[in-house]
Parts: sequence; structure tokens; C-alpha cells
Amino acid sequence: MLLGACTSQVLTGYGVGPQAERAALAQQQANRDPAPDTPGVYLGLIDKMQAQGLYFASLAHIDAYEKQYGASPDTHLLRADALRMTDQPDAAAQAYGLLLKTPLAARGYRGLGLIAGAAGDFARAAQALEQASQLEPTDAVTLSDLGYARLRNGDVDGARVPLMKAGELDQNNPKIVSNVVLYLLANGEQAQALAVMNQQKLTPDVRAAIRSDAAKVAAAGRVQTRGGPAPAQPQAGQMGTVASVQGIEPAPRLLQRFAQ
Repeated sequence: MLLGACTSQVLTGYGVGPQAERAALAQQQANRDPAPDTPGVYLGLIDKMQAQGLYFASLAHIDAYEKQYGASPDTHLLRADALRMTDQPDAAAQAYGLLLKTPLAARGYRGLGLIAGAAGDFARAAQALEQASQLEPTDAVTLSDLGYARLRNGDVDGARVPLMKAGELDQNNPKIVSNVVLYLLANGEQAQALAVMNQQKLTPDVRAAIRSDAAKVAAAGRVQTRGGPAPAQPQAGQMGTVASVQGIEPAPRLLQRFAQ
């Protein structure tokens, strides 16, 4: 009889009826985040983590995803981006290389270009970004990155077309606008550059950074003219956080012309 009484209490939740108990359990489950029970949902979760800047966490989930579903070009790209953003350029370059014979080849070349640019090798960055833009001719961000790499390599004339394309394809992207201003300054079009900066209401910090880059472009151009070695550039990890393409960001994040 005692055992029966205890069992009855467990089943009824000490006075709460079974129907109310089931309703409470259902409500508790509904309040939880949906489990990533399909590959697409899980990949979306990982992509959302990276959009929030949780790159280390995304690496752990990429490992879990590949253990459950296997590797794919999508996971290689997510892993490569996370490795690059967590300052692991060698591993990132290897991961981007896995994409070069897949439908995501453009993203692979772009990633390799960003790694080269972060290391100060703007000639190699321009080559990789040019290959990426050939595969995706209307990608405004890649065109802008290509123009910036060419500018930093001293090729002002070569930067004109990709930057003008990028500017017309995406007129509201602050990173692209800043690269166009940089081109105008490097090309000696001071009045036009000032007009764009005023129109876009660029902050003093951003304007100063663009002018600093313009001086570096001029120095690289002089080296190219003389045919000498390229000037020393910052190494990977010394260039700070790159700019995002999602709207206007605080000045320090706009100081880098490459996108994430």
C-alpha cells in the first residue's frame, strides 16, 4: 500500500494532475530553441554564430556537424572564415584551398586574397581577388577588395575600374565608399574626394585613416615606378579588425578597407 501511494504521488506530481503536468512539459519544450535536427538548420545556426562574431564557438560546432553529417564545401568555407577571423592564417589558407575546385571557388580565392592582404602581400592579394571577381563579376565587395589591393600595391590606374563597378553596384556600403575616396585621393582628385567624404559624413578618424592609406598608396606607386622591392608591410595580426559590410560601423572598424 505504501509503494502504491508513493507511485501515485510521482505520477500526479504531488497534487498536480497528469494533464496539467503534460501541458507544463509541452510549454517548457516550446520555450527551448529548436534543435538543429537537419543539416540545413545546423549550418544556419553556425552561420548565425559567425555573424555574431562567435568564431571560436562556430569551429566547435563545425567539428560536431562534420562528425554527424560529413564535410562539404559549405563547412570548408565556414571553417576557413572562422580560422581566418581567429588569427590562424595558415590553417585558413589550407581550408580555402579546398574550395578552389568546387562551386564555391570564388569564395576560396577571395579568402586567400584577404589572407595575403592581411600579411601585407598586396600583389598576391590582388591576383587572388582578381580570380575571385572573374568568377563572380557582380560581387561588389570582392571588386572593392580588389581595387583596394591594387591601390596598396601602387597600381592606381588598375584600381579604377573595379572600384567604380563596386561603387555603382552598392552605393550605400561604407567600406566601398571609403575605398572610392581613397582612389580619388590617390589619383589626385582632392575636390571630388572631399565632396564624397562630406556627402557621406565620414568621421574625422575615418578621414584621417583614408589619408594615411593614400600616403601609403603614393609610396607604393613610387616603388613600382622605380622597380624596386615593395615597402615593408604589417604582418598578419597587426592590421586590426576588418570592416563589416553590414551598415555603418564605429570608426575603428572602418579603418580597414577589406571586408570580413
